[in-house]
Amino acid sequence: MDTIASLFSFITTPVSWIIVQFHKVYGALFGDDSGWAWGLSIVSLVVLIRICLIPLFVKQIKSTRNMQVLQPKMKAIQERYKNDKQRQSEEMMKLYKETGTNPLSSCLPILAQSPFFFALYHVLSSIASGKKIGAINQDLLDSARQAHIFGAPLAAKFTDSVEKVTSLDASLTDVRIVTAIMIVLMSASQFFTQRQLMTKNVDLTVKTPYMQQQKMLMYIFPVIFAVMGINFPVGVLVYWLTTNVWTMGQQMYVINQNPTPGSKAQDAYLQRVLKSVTSHGEVRGRTRRKMVKAIVAKGSDRNDIERKFITGLGKLGLAAQEDGTVAKSETAAADAEGSQAHKRQQPKRQTKAKRQTAGHATAGAKGTESEAAGSKTSLEKQDAPQDSKPKSAGKPASGSSRQAKSGQRKGPQRPKHPSKK
Repeated sequence: MDTIASLFSFITTPVSWIIVQFHKVYGALFGDDSGWAWGLSIVSLVVLIRICLIPLFVKQIKSTRNMQVLQPKMKAIQERYKNDKQRQSEEMMKLYKETGTNPLSSCLPILAQSPFFFALYHVLSSIASGKKIGAINQDLLDSARQAHIFGAPLAAKFTDSVEKVTSLDASLTDVRIVTAIMIVLMSASQFFTQRQLMTKNVDLTVKTPYMQQQKMLMYIFPVIFAVMGINFPVGVLVYWLTTNVWTMGQQMYVINQNPTPGSKAQDAYLQRVLKSVTSHGEVRGRTRRKMVKAIVAKGSDRNDIERKFITGLGKLGLAAQEDGTVAKSETAAADAEGSQAHKRQQPKRQTKAKRQTAGHATAGAKGTESEAAGSKTSLEKQDAPQDSKPKSAGKPASGSSRQAKSGQRKGPQRPKHPSKK
């Protein structure tokens, strides 16, 4: 870890300087040696970093969505050139270039945070060892060593020995309880962040291996953080828990305000827009108008959720315009009513008992009809006039043929063989 920290030593001084500046502000409120002063300084460092990373987060969202849209095409390329890896790679790069997608954009926020993370880890490790570092002089070093959060020193770790924890004026039990709770919260926030992304903000019409990979990461990442967390100082756990909570809140905002097309979040968002239009008669808000404008521009390429939204506007007698607004339209209302009238109605499924009863009734009706038909035929035969013409003498009666002996051939007989006379 010292080798990794030395690689990021160029940012250690700026990170320590930012912490010291925040400590001056919070120290005036809570006291210089208070754990809250130092803890809130770390939290403020996280907030400042994440604000600076918002442009990268926007790129991450766009890249993730583009990757979701491109998954079917990527799968087709893999199947087509499965025996030619070089051609497969070339076609993939061509696809990325045509669509303006960068697969690494989804990792940019994490990569950008890495230098600050390792610099903070190096600062806290130096505090635990009693070494001055960056902008932290001896007085600040002594103050930071005395700072405790719920009885746990900022520089203490879950795996520290009793002697090391005692040197920081704390008990091993307090350190392990506090670090364990923070590790659980850190892993839980990571899991919930990934879960809400998979369950709410994913296009349900696209089923690709990428989706399975994201589901696996949803369970793997929290476990990785839990294993790594036992080796992090309390101050680093504060940093990582804060950044996870920030990510979770930031993602909730994006899901509610700019959902992925075809996702459950988009359905909920458009229902809110439709409810607002019903109440006010217009699309309120620039973001909502931008969403409606994008739906209108899609034309026949709209998904089922977007078509449902357009139909809902038609029922209100409104039609979405190219600029994202809505206007009254009798044609839209008529189209909506027509689509409802011609909507195919599926018959309700009957229970087994009802189906059997209906079957018996049908069979009984058929039997009654056949009996009636039979009686009618017999009456017709009785009422038919008898034929008065005499039968031809040359033709044998039908009764005589039935009276013939069994085994005797009809018609002229062959003469017997003389030996059989």
